[in-house]
Amino acid sequence: MRGTAGMNRERMYDLILGPVITEKSTRAGEHNQVTFRVRKEASKPEIKAAIEGLFNVKVKAVNTLIQKGKVKRFRGRPGRRSDVKKAIVTLQEGQSIDVTTGI
Repeated sequence: MRGTAGMNRERMYDLILGPVITEKSTRAGEHNQVTFRVRKEASKPEIKAAIEGLFNVKVKAVNTLIQKGKVKRFRGRPGRRSDVKKAIVTLQEGQSIDVTTGI
């Protein structure tokens, strides 16, 4: 496991790929949760440090999941979408992140 104390801003931007904006993730916002797409090799402590460093908020918990890619057809031939890792970040009370404005 890597230490997160010496993480530079470039590494933080590299870990967090972008927010997930769906109906389900928007509903989770009512419970102080924000969902992000992250790199597959990112660990929970790294994700926590990156979110706290980029958005200046306090993170209560980080839950991760790996969404397996679907098999789809492309021009009649079967193909497969890439797997995606998501992080559901729970913020401390009173903290918020506005994902629509960007950073």
